[in-house]
Amino acid sequence: MNILVINCGSSSLKYQLINSDSEKVLAKGICERIGIEGSQITYQPSGGEKKITVSPMPTHTQAIKLVLDELTDEATGVIKSLGEVGAVGHRVVHGGESFTSSTLITEEAMKAIEECNDLAPLHNPANLIGIRACQELMPNTPMVAVFDTAFHQTMPEKAYLYGLPYEYYETYKVRRYGFHGTSHSYVSKRTAEFLGKPYDSLKTIVCHLGNGSSVSAVLNGKSIDTSMGFTPLEGLVMGTRSGDVDPGVMQFLMHKEHLDIDQMMDILNKKSGIYGMSGVSSDCRDVENAANAGHKRAKIALESFAYRVAKYVGAYAAAMGGVDAITFTAGVGENDKVTRKIVCEHLAFLGIQVDDEANAKRGQEVRISTPDSKIAVLVIPTNEELAIARETLALV
Repeated sequence: MNILVINCGSSSLKYQLINSDSEKVLAKGICERIGIEGSQITYQPSGGEKKITVSPMPTHTQAIKLVLDELTDEATGVIKSLGEVGAVGHRVVHGGESFTSSTLITEEAMKAIEECNDLAPLHNPANLIGIRACQELMPNTPMVAVFDTAFHQTMPEKAYLYGLPYEYYETYKVRRYGFHGTSHSYVSKRTAEFLGKPYDSLKTIVCHLGNGSSVSAVLNGKSIDTSMGFTPLEGLVMGTRSGDVDPGVMQFLMHKEHLDIDQMMDILNKKSGIYGMSGVSSDCRDVENAANAGHKRAKIALESFAYRVAKYVGAYAAAMGGVDAITFTAGVGENDKVTRKIVCEHLAFLGIQVDDEANAKRGQEVRISTPDSKIAVLVIPTNEELAIARETLALV
């Protein structure tokens, strides 16, 4: 079966067509600047050349139509008709407490997703628009919603409740939800396969490190804690996000700088993290280059990022009563040997030693700890699109 995977943002739409039998990507691309002047679609068939077409996309429906036209194009398409698309898998950011796993999209499911809009106002409405657009153009094709939050719904109350008056949880569902769940699920399962050990008897810590970063504790195949919280702002120092910060700092700065709450949140989400600390960039590669050239703040920003990761790993080892495997994934986790090395040096007390030759590899599955290390440290590239395709196949 061919499965179309859709990741719909407010003004962009990423897509992949995956054959579920071979798990090969047949074609992939992105629609950018939807609803904005200068919109374009990028399309790349497997083994073929990337094609960029500037085309008006006033709506997401028009964007989806362009995607379907590219996939079925006589010259460069990879399928002859839409009848060859067996199902569509949609990434949905927030499933709240309503969804503990992926679900077939029905009108009832759509209403439940819509009820979570308050929890992810930038993402869920866009995800819903993408689903509606697909339904309009492919009314008879089954569709599945795969939630970023679902994997973490196995967290116990002691992990997901905040130290706030309980009525805020009862009334507004204010709690830890966690994100990157599709990635944490895929990578933790792949870790068990890589090590040849049963998934349900492993203590794994997954470090999803990219521009947005999070760590999860996966005990016997279930997420029991994760660093992101009610929103993706909590936890690690990230590209532009502050991560954990004393809430009192917000009040202090708002008074001093005469900021309103929206301006303060904009600073925490878009002007902080590695970018704010270094004053250089939100991209670790740029910051590493600056640090190597003697830029003090860049060096401190990178050290702070790695230190925070190591702190969470240590905390989650305590939460699980030990750890069997630590796995790095996502853009920084898969490609940045320096960050991995610094994190592991902080964790040497756990009996971890890094194999420098293995650690020098980029973007491939590899064990980077030495054979005599007490804990396996791995790099496993994430594949959220494949994970969404697998979840979709399981339900249709």
